[in-house]
Amino acid sequence: MGRLTVGALRAVLAVVFTGTVLVQALMVWALFTDPERGSLPLTPLRLITILGLVTVQVVLVCIWRLVAMVRRGTVFSPAAFRYVNIVIGAIVAAALVWFAVTILNAPGQRADPGVTVIMGGIGLAILGVALLVLLLRMLLAQAVDRDAEASQLRAELDEVI
Repeated sequence: MGRLTVGALRAVLAVVFTGTVLVQALMVWALFTDPERGSLPLTPLRLITILGLVTVQVVLVCIWRLVAMVRRGTVFSPAAFRYVNIVIGAIVAAALVWFAVTILNAPGQRADPGVTVIMGGIGLAILGVALLVLLLRMLLAQAVDRDAEASQLRAELDEVI
């Protein structure tokens, strides 16, 4: 990755992380200052929003760490799996959080159950993203194996020469 690409990605990650922290702060403030009004239970939705943003923040931090590993040329190592596994777990947690929102929203959608079905579909799509990252993890595992194999072959070749 070039310097410009890494810098741009880090800038985007920093802006998104800052935005999620600000929204979380507003949600926490609203938990203690704003009485519930309206037909939806706002406190559970606010708590779920805070938890959902935590999943996003975990993914952002892991991506930041993986970008640092790419920059150092150490991404094809077993240490990268820790971050990828955490990303997969955070995405699954985000899907569960989304399903909780869907369940809380469902009683208010009795007249139009299509909204609940669409929200359930979005939750499945989030789980699909977790499966996609799992596939990428398997590709990373193959790359790590090939890198180790290439290093071993280089060492054997150096001994012969």
